[in-house]
Amino acid sequence: MDTSQMIEELLREHGRTYADEAGITLHDKPSPLYRLLVLTVLCSIRIKAETATAAARELFAAGMRTPQAMVDATWQERVDALGRAHYVRYDESTATALGDGATLLLDRFHGDLRELRDQAEGDPAKLRELLQEVPRIGPVGADIFCREAQAVWPELRPFFDERSLATAADLGLPHTPAGLARHVPPGDLARLAAALVRVSLSRTAVDELTA
Repeated sequence: MDTSQMIEELLREHGRTYADEAGITLHDKPSPLYRLLVLTVLCSIRIKAETATAAARELFAAGMRTPQAMVDATWQERVDALGRAHYVRYDESTATALGDGATLLLDRFHGDLRELRDQAEGDPAKLRELLQEVPRIGPVGADIFCREAQAVWPELRPFFDERSLATAADLGLPHTPAGLARHVPPGDLARLAAALVRVSLSRTAVDELTA
């Protein structure tokens, strides 16, 4: 199949964002942006993506949808929510990181990630640096957040991390952000980035797509 057909297939079969899987309808508003940050924290350790998204859904179902709600919850309530999603081994340290991160957001940005965005002044590199001040989020975590947040923060577009670009190369697609962006409307960039990541995590998807 040609490039256009390959990208159509990627979006159709694998183009669900991780935010959507976690039950987050992403908007440029404090609560959904915070929930994306929580998902990012959960994904920032070596754990299956489906476990991380399930853990996010459990936390949100328990009411931990804002930094203030996360701080108000007890450490044990956070641990219990993570446990219901079988987010094990890292549940206690993650419960602590989530509480500390929520406190940081309240103290530094009044609980609103749009203030962090304002401090970055439209510079994606500065935004990634600020994100890495949140406990548990390193360079990979910052990439995860930006990959999904480009859906609502246009200054991040086109954002494809190293994993997604490597997968694009494996599939014979353009493997630069600008090259990929030429083939989809801006609103589909986050979906395409997520699709490439999902394919990279599959044992069979690359072979199936290139057969």
